[in-house]
Amino acid sequence: MRPNTLAEAVESIQAGSARDVVLAEFVDRFDLAKTDQDRYASIEREPKLTGDSRLDALIGAIAEYLAKQRRLGRVPHWVCDPARRLEKPWFTATNPSDAMREYLTFSSPAEFASRNIFTEERPLRRARGPIPTKP
Repeated sequence: MRPNTLAEAVESIQAGSARDVVLAEFVDRFDLAKTDQDRYASIEREPKLTGDSRLDALIGAIAEYLAKQRRLGRVPHWVCDPARRLEKPWFTATNPSDAMREYLTFSSPAEFASRNIFTEERPLRRARGPIPTKP
């Protein structure tokens, strides 16, 4: 079952569900919401801190990024919590070379980079569209 809120997504992850799957499902649910008010409601409630500093920072980045990219007009206050920022840089690529680190440093959206998370230019993009028909 797809989580309806970011807080529910974090609860699911803490219960043992795969982080990447749960977060992708949340982004899908967020994008399928009928109104901006529904979208904002899905990120408004603060997810509990997990003790995993990377996950906690990532959740703050996701909420801020979605609010700004979808032009919701406001960002939840909880994303500003210092616990939602990393002390050391995290490059999300597996074993990044120096060149990849440089690329990620300059391509990361501000909502991620400000938390010391360095990722691709469009980190939450999802494939959408009709399923191709067989000839």
